[in-house]
Amino acid sequence: MDIQRVSLAVEGMTCDHCAVALRRTLTAVPGVEQAEVSLSEKRADISANGIAPEALVRAVESAGYQASVIEPPTSAAAPLRAEHTSSGTTPDIVVLGGGSAGFAASIRAADLGARVTLIEGGTLGGTCVNVGCVPSKTLIRAAEVQHRATRHGFDGVHTAAEPPDFAQVMAQKDALVTTMRQEKYRDVLAAYPSVTLREGRGTVNPDLSVTIDGGVLKPGRLIVTTGASPWAPPIPGLADAGYLTSTEALALTALPVSMIVIGGSAVGLEIAQLYARLGTHVTVLEAMPTLVPAEDRQVGMALAEYLREERLDVRTGVSIHGVSRDGAAYTVDATTHGRAQAITAEQLLVATGRRARSQGFGLEAAGIELGAKGEIRVDEHLQTSRSAVYAAGDVIGEPMFVYVAAYGGHLAADNALNGNRRRYDLTALPRVTFTDPQVASVGATAEEARTQGLDVAVSTLPLSYVPRALAAHESRGFIKLVADRRTNRLVGAHILASEAGEMIQEPTLAITHGISIDELAGAFHPYLTLAEAVKLAAQTFTKDVKKLSCCAA
Repeated sequence: MDIQRVSLAVEGMTCDHCAVALRRTLTAVPGVEQAEVSLSEKRADISANGIAPEALVRAVESAGYQASVIEPPTSAAAPLRAEHTSSGTTPDIVVLGGGSAGFAASIRAADLGARVTLIEGGTLGGTCVNVGCVPSKTLIRAAEVQHRATRHGFDGVHTAAEPPDFAQVMAQKDALVTTMRQEKYRDVLAAYPSVTLREGRGTVNPDLSVTIDGGVLKPGRLIVTTGASPWAPPIPGLADAGYLTSTEALALTALPVSMIVIGGSAVGLEIAQLYARLGTHVTVLEAMPTLVPAEDRQVGMALAEYLREERLDVRTGVSIHGVSRDGAAYTVDATTHGRAQAITAEQLLVATGRRARSQGFGLEAAGIELGAKGEIRVDEHLQTSRSAVYAAGDVIGEPMFVYVAAYGGHLAADNALNGNRRRYDLTALPRVTFTDPQVASVGATAEEARTQGLDVAVSTLPLSYVPRALAAHESRGFIKLVADRRTNRLVGAHILASEAGEMIQEPTLAITHGISIDELAGAFHPYLTLAEAVKLAAQTFTKDVKKLSCCAA
């Protein structure tokens, strides 16, 4: 039988976990292939095979909610394919942009049997492998090794460190980037003969054909995955003085004596700390009251103190009035808490976010709507204002994470070829800032949960109560869990720890699958792991951790 799409209005949901639980209930119904539930829209969209809408309504009611059919069942759209030429060279899909989202879309489309043309006008692989995640994380690790050579918590272990050979550090980074770009992107295409790579700039025409190198492609579907670029605010004098973006900061050929970093979020802080650990005097300027302002306030305040302990000059609540450059030095004129300051340094990094790369591709002329920051506007299926065009990745705006881009590219290809069966769902999205200690979070802060109307319980566990942290003499940080008292389920987790990025997945799964606090507290966690902190924090909702044996449940 044909797959049918049924939409239900749902009443009675009060939190994200209600939506998660209802989705689980619906997907368990025989014949349901996929179910998406939206708390904000009070709606469920179901793709099902041979099941009456009334049965879906009964399933919702059995979970304790009220439901009614708001759209009659419709057959899912069939794959739209181009009218192929006799040579069979016309693609079903053109993917414009060869980064993470573009590769995910191309591979998924190929798996579904489509002919794909992937167009990339810059360096294959996009931001992450070339100028983002890969180069920054390997440099962060190199800087950590340099730092740990002289700073650790163990008595009787005597170590020393020579000044780093900066050119050699950067050369090893470049070699890794080159290898990964070849092995994880260019070589991968060889496994997909139905994907054709075209290296050049593609332009979308009003009829949604795509021009590249003087030729015209006429696909059945177009997926735009052109990514994003660093953005700088309109600070007086900045454009004339010049500055480093994150791209240039990760490609310097000489270690600067000093550096000013404008922006105290993930990218700015990661680069600031790695350069400080390699020997640069670094000043961080952040306009908001705390660092990583998108995170829990307590996390940002604690992280600032840890960075100051490493002799980074961290300033928050800063208003910048102008930038100038005189010879080899930059000067930033600013006010901090009412006090005027002039900060000077050899280099200036502006890390104030990224904006969608949507200009110069003919998108607006083709009727593809853009938002105020240049992002492509998409619906819940990643479909644009032109029904034959989908978009994914950084070009659709925040959140700009490589794993979100890959998810979006996969979903966009699915919907482009199979009809809009899947919804873009970022309900339980983890994020990590790779400072030391790292910042990782998922879900809501306590304040955000309260604004959603939840009766919130909060557990905060310092790492000094985690046996692994004590054994490693690395007890900086804490784990904070936020729970809904009514359901006893986790709604948020916020971690500041040396390996917070490795710890956040368990809370992510707990939120996704509606796992209760009691279940987290009662689950087996291997002793002397940082993951045990999740268990201990869950126990702290009802017990005093000071009265627990280190090895007892």
